Amino acid sequence: MLSALDHPAGASLRRSVSTSAQNNAKVAVLGASGGIRQIVSCLTLYDIAHTPRVAADLSHIETRATVKGYLGPEQLPDCLKGCNVVVIPAGVPRKPGMTRDDLFNTNASIVDTLTAACAQHCPEAVICVISNPVNSTIPIATEVFKKHGAYDSNKIFGVTTLDIVRANTFTAELKGLDPARANVPVIGGHAGKTIIPLISQCTPKVDLPQDQLTAVTGQIQEAGTEVVKAKAGAGSATLSMAYAGARFVFSLVDAVNGKEEIVKCSFVKSQDTDSDYFSTPLLLEKKGIEKNLGIGKISPFEEKMIAEAIPELKASIKKGEEFVKNMK
Repeated sequence: MLSALDHPAGASLRRSVSTSAQNNAKVAVLGASGGIRQIVSCLTLYDIAHTPRVAADLSHIETRATVKGYLGPEQLPDCLKGCNVVVIPAGVPRKPGMTRDDLFNTNASIVDTLTAACAQHCPEAVICVISNPVNSTIPIATEVFKKHGAYDSNKIFGVTTLDIVRANTFTAELKGLDPARANVPVIGGHAGKTIIPLISQCTPKVDLPQDQLTAVTGQIQEAGTEVVKAKAGAGSATLSMAYAGARFVFSLVDAVNGKEEIVKCSFVKSQDTDSDYFSTPLLLEKKGIEKNLGIGKISPFEEKMIAEAIPELKASIKKGEEFVKNMK
């Protein structure tokens, strides 16, 4: 863990929770009592259980940030008031044998409820959704904000950073590189074949024969399932997801605090493909997205992956949109 925090991404994490008075963003984490959330440093924590104990734990960290826990729906408005950034990792993790429908049926209603509260109590905040399935929960968040007249496409992010972390790790291992210095953009969505690592754009540049390219792409796409199986019913990725979520959120907080030239991939409203939502590299700024940098030059192999991903993305997006439309 220490070595992971020693590379530039780790340095960004440390800066974002530093004692500098210039870090003025107020951040809320909704669903703050689980394993992922305890590594993401924040100011206000919300869940239906255990948040006071998590807040007490985090409050001992040597930063200027004050930490307060909020418990239950009646305290959610106070948790959200004045927030610049809201992180939503709430919901159930995937377990062996669980279908995407199983995950959706539980987490969709949670994301619907929490984003509705955000739209009412911190409509100007930047929203970061970690809750899976992201390919559906981001459309849910969008439709909820539209219902409340508070929608801004530049402020709703699906956190897909774990795909980039895995792509960097697996590609670097294959080529004998320092994983801390590898950078593989990952576009598309955040499930199975919708996860599209652009190894042709890796820095430093790598050349892989087609069999290795196919194998490492599959490894990246199915990495989440590998962790679920390894945990044998005890949950899904928590520590790596915590690191990836923190990495994205702290970069976003840096942008909110005025730092420039921050580029991160995220699943957002998009016009880059036939899918209404798509993850691509984004230039961030104080109010969210400054510019969508698009897909860039890609290989025929990657073009084929995009074509194969679009139907699944469209179906997942429609499912999220229909969920909100059918809510009373």
